[in-house]
Amino acid sequence: MTKKTLIIVESPTKSRTLARFLGDGYELMATMGHLRNLPKTKLGVDVKGNFKPQYVLIESKKAVIDQLKKASRVAKQIFLATDPDREGEAIAWHTVKILGDTAAPIHRISFHEITRQAIEEALKHLGKIDMHLVDAQQARRVLDRLVGYQLSPLLWRKVRLGLSAGRVQSVALRLVVEREQEIGKFKSEEYWELWAELKGQPEPTFLAKLVKIEQKTAAVKNQTTAQKIVGELQKAAWQVAKIDRKEVHRASHPPFTTSTMQQRAAQKLYFSSRKTMQVAQQLYEQGLITYHRTDSFSLASQAVVQIRRYINSVYGANYLPLEPRVFKTRSKVAAQEAHEAIRPTRLKMPQEKLHRDEMRLYKLIFNRTVASQMAAAVYDQTKIHVQAGSQYRFLAEGRVIKFLGWLKIYSDKIARVSQVNQKAELPKLAEGEKLKLVKLDPQQKFTQPPARYNEASLIRALEQRGIGRPSTYAPIISTIQARQYVERKERIFSPTNLGVTVSNFLVRYFPEVFDYDFTAQLEDQLDEVARGERRWQPVIKEFYQPFTKQLAKVMKESQRVKIPVEKTDQKCPQCQKGDLIVRVGRFGKFLACSRFPECRYTSNFIEKIEGIKCPDCGGEVVIRKTRSKRQFFGCSRYPQCRWASWRDPRKMLAKKSAAKNKLTST
Repeated sequence: MTKKTLIIVESPTKSRTLARFLGDGYELMATMGHLRNLPKTKLGVDVKGNFKPQYVLIESKKAVIDQLKKASRVAKQIFLATDPDREGEAIAWHTVKILGDTAAPIHRISFHEITRQAIEEALKHLGKIDMHLVDAQQARRVLDRLVGYQLSPLLWRKVRLGLSAGRVQSVALRLVVEREQEIGKFKSEEYWELWAELKGQPEPTFLAKLVKIEQKTAAVKNQTTAQKIVGELQKAAWQVAKIDRKEVHRASHPPFTTSTMQQRAAQKLYFSSRKTMQVAQQLYEQGLITYHRTDSFSLASQAVVQIRRYINSVYGANYLPLEPRVFKTRSKVAAQEAHEAIRPTRLKMPQEKLHRDEMRLYKLIFNRTVASQMAAAVYDQTKIHVQAGSQYRFLAEGRVIKFLGWLKIYSDKIARVSQVNQKAELPKLAEGEKLKLVKLDPQQKFTQPPARYNEASLIRALEQRGIGRPSTYAPIISTIQARQYVERKERIFSPTNLGVTVSNFLVRYFPEVFDYDFTAQLEDQLDEVARGERRWQPVIKEFYQPFTKQLAKVMKESQRVKIPVEKTDQKCPQCQKGDLIVRVGRFGKFLACSRFPECRYTSNFIEKIEGIKCPDCGGEVVIRKTRSKRQFFGCSRYPQCRWASWRDPRKMLAKKSAAKNKLTST
């Protein structure tokens, strides 16, 4: 029997894709993820023994491990082909430890795309496991275990049984809680905008906005001032004071990094960060895109050549810049982790049968990659400064597209550009030309509080503050939702009472551990470990010693805190003494008696939409969730009435009302 080369990867999909490029001399096997982990029932870190992790085999992987050991004993050689990042390097290292002493030599092969050329190149350059990357992964795992495993019992005693805290997740929760507090403290202020509809010698009218009063920025605070200005403007003489015209070039965005892909998929496809990473993993393992965990904007020179050929053949030479576009990567990544940006591995729509979500994300990546190497879009921008009387200055702005450039690839953008052209094109006027006032439109406005975070803006905030890394954004956001610390409604994040209580407690008693800058500094130190510039144990020691002292102090001195509860107007139907309140458990909100534990009554919590009736039967509209926790609206009389909608009926009603009012006013 001829011995074969054993190639070990993480997943069966990746294994099948690799098999297309390899001959009969190879056997492919998948670890199905990690094979070893820290134990579930104890800390699993020897804090007195230089923080040595005490790994155990994962119970559910015993059959896989047995198969790997059996195959390794008869293999000619073993290639570890796990993903090219810290997590993949750690899986490869754990696999070697499990296999133990084997007669077959073990090599590490690495590639950033699963294509024939990349695999053949990887097989020519056999390497070793990079222990710097393994150490960085171990350091993060140990840090997270020390914080989570030791903080959780504190929360059980001081807040509520069953709670848990994470080193980075709690900082992300703090962002959401503090934004909610900003919104709560915000005091809205009235202001007014004044718009004038004007007409020159050319027929079309145009709109201009009041921007200056007596050469100072216009600030109209109330209706009285607005009416006074309107009275003066109606008597004023209007003329064109100055016209600024210039050509504006708008360059395309760089190709996707992990962060920007997650943000764009949230905005465009309404994907959660977790879903984006799952779909991207599937595309990568099928050999359709390059590795999807990356901080880099760079593209391989060979890929750039292919993209430029594609642009020239599909769109023409006009859409091709003279030189390839180069984007500077801002992040500090280890040389071993300096992957390309995310791009398609071939410049054509895949022949493989893809699921709808896979195709949607693939198109997003394909278009972004090609657009990044296309010529800039070109606009003619015009600003008309209009003088009204001696003290009022208005401004009209228009922008007309001359050359689509990279916008050509986005058919929906072309449609929007056409609409903008119709509204934004200004009439041809001359400086000093007299204008006729057609109408004044004073508009009452109010300053708005900062917006709550959505999936894209929360990832952007984490990235800007240096909290987490590409592979951690999705689990961070998923975890704070799973723990019922944050709710996601209408794609917007809001903290629960439980989340606010936990966050305030942690920030109060552990201000440094959950400080934004301190968390970012730890991430930088882990990057230094990955680059071989720092040993990982001193990083843990420097963090752990003050942390454990503060932990003991807080356990001894802090008072138990109460979680505010949401009250209802109903009495408990079981004891008739307590009130029904809304509590938050592992699976979401539920109703319970305020006299717990004396009375243990509970029931399902159904959130009703006040003032909205079911359009089919007139019943009440309630908020429900699918098995995947996605929110939708349905009739309270289900299953007798099966009306349901993804869209919020309150917004639908508001749109209908606005349309009706607009129709009435015209």
